[in-house]
Formats: sequence, structure tokens, C-alpha cells
Amino acid sequence: MGSYVFGYLGGAMASTEEERNAAMAAWGAWFGQLGSAVLDAGNPFAGSTSVASDGSVNGGARSGLAGYSVVAADSLEAAAELVKGCPVLATGGSVDVYEVFPVM
Repeated sequence: MGSYVFGYLGGAMASTEEERNAAMAAWGAWFGQLGSAVLDAGNPFAGSTSVASDGSVNGGARSGLAGYSVVAADSLEAAAELVKGCPVLATGGSVDVYEVFPVM
């Protein structure tokens, strides 16, 4: 069993209290379906910056990541299957799935 990071990109932000409540309920239901596969539900990201190899700092990371979660799965393909019900997909976003390569 390996660990996989879900990197959430895009998706629409809720603009009303009712939409925010519905979005939170959808995320809660999805995480509930994933059950014990969820190692770290993660959080959305706020501001970002990017630091280059020369040490210069540029405002705003280029990746556009909106948040993350960490899950356990038997393979990269199995982790990708877990994404299929993710609420960010319903609002036009996408999810990048990365296998964690344990070295420490």
C-alpha cells in the first residue's frame, strides 16, 4: 500500500453561504466514501509564491494548485479511481495524482 497526493486545480468557488454549505457537504460525503484511505484530508491553499534556483522570489506559484489531500491506495491507478467522485470535478476543476516516493 502506497501513499498518493491529490493536487486540486481550478474549480469554481462558492459565492453564497448556501453554495458553501453544499460544497462542504459534498466534500464531507466524498471523504466519507473514501473512508480509511484518507491519510490526510488536507486543506485548500491561500496565497502562493515561487522561489527560483537563483533565490529570486516571484509572486504566485505557476502550478495553480488549489489544495491537497493524501490517500492510501494499492497503485497509482487505484488512487486515480478514488478521484472520480471528487467534488472539484463537478465545478470544472481537475486533480493531479502523485505517488509519494518514500526516502526518509
